[in-house]
Amino acid sequence: MWALVLLFGFLVGIATAPTMVVFGVMDAVRYGRRSTAELVKACGLVAFGVAVGMYTWGVLHAGSAVLTAEDGGTDSSPLIPCRGEADPATVAKVVDYGISLVPLGFECHLSDGGSYATSAVPGYVNPVAGL
Repeated sequence: MWALVLLFGFLVGIATAPTMVVFGVMDAVRYGRRSTAELVKACGLVAFGVAVGMYTWGVLHAGSAVLTAEDGGTDSSPLIPCRGEADPATVAKVVDYGISLVPLGFECHLSDGGSYATSAVPGYVNPVAGL
């Protein structure tokens, strides 16, 4: 389920981000000399495109972690994206994973009810995306 949601988000983001940046630059070139308000709108459009692009980059990383976690096989327990993020005793308790969409992140759920975030989504994604 999460893989499909993240795939759809990635496809929307990969189409939206460059479009917003291109339209913002075109508006800045076309209307920026005439009006300061139009220049500010164009800069906002570019900033929105950059934020969507960065969030899309994070969705790509989260989707990769989901596909790796769902892979299965002989080397699938504990979940591969959860290894190396905590001490071995904690990693041995991993039973499931979860995705946080805002802020974007990949979490490993433990058998005792706790969870911890992994570094599957780079740390710079959420601050740049403005989440």
